[in-house]
Amino acid sequence: MTKRFITVGDATEQDLSDIYHLARTPFDDETLKGQGVALVFERPSLRTRASSSAAVHELGGYATFFGADEVGLDERESAEDIGRTLAEMFAICALRVRDHGVFERIWRATGGRLALINLLSDVAHPTQAVADALTIADEFSRGDLTQLAGLEVAYVGDATNVARSLAVCLLRAGVNVRVGAPAGYQLTPSEVENPFAVTGGGTLRLFSNAAEAVRGANVIYTDSWVSMGFESEVVKRREELAEFRVDEELVTRADANAIVMHCLPAHRGDEVTNSVLDGPRSRVWRQVHHRHSAMMGVLRWMKEEK
Repeated sequence: MTKRFITVGDATEQDLSDIYHLARTPFDDETLKGQGVALVFERPSLRTRASSSAAVHELGGYATFFGADEVGLDERESAEDIGRTLAEMFAICALRVRDHGVFERIWRATGGRLALINLLSDVAHPTQAVADALTIADEFSRGDLTQLAGLEVAYVGDATNVARSLAVCLLRAGVNVRVGAPAGYQLTPSEVENPFAVTGGGTLRLFSNAAEAVRGANVIYTDSWVSMGFESEVVKRREELAEFRVDEELVTRADANAIVMHCLPAHRGDEVTNSVLDGPRSRVWRQVHHRHSAMMGVLRWMKEEK
């Protein structure tokens, strides 16, 4: 049976260690020689498509992009039939979908023949989490992912799929994670990518106040307040999340050497101000760099490189 990378929580410690290692080491440009990777995007993304396509080509393979209109997931045809079709022509399928359940349906329909990568679902974003862990390691441990324990990372705003995967990833590395969010936007337990189920690593603490959440933190992380599918709630979300904006004043509450992260795209002036996003503490472009690193690591791991 082939491999899959659907959530951080499902990956073993050895899996994550191998992915981190392969994301950082010299690569063989024939790893995917003659093999195709199907990129199925029910939701658009600049960084995800760019990093995925580039990584596949650099490893010697070829990527074919399928947008929402071409595939019509569960509209033109079922997720199962799409998976069966792609399994006849591609070795790996990387998907960006609305419903996380699509991954399990395709996995079952293809009998595990088609390797699957989650490029984003409604509850998890594992490749982003890998990129973020690599970025934090660059800053605080000279790239060594085994030396992150004890760091304090504060996520503020709407605790989205990004927050879930990030928390699981960092907690497993011994990082202490704080989540600052108002009622209705806070992390909750889940059957999928569940930070509350991580044991033996860092601690998870929830705050209803942004200033308390970031106090003394080494990293401040935020994400868009208005994710795809919530466009009709723009006014409501801006009002309810206003106190969780990452601005210069909030950053002063963190450690003197704290960095700021955002997975992009950013709605400047909403969840983060220009002065912070473009300032000396920002590491958003290093995160973009590591989106490519993360995909290289995941693809090489799937092909069982060491």
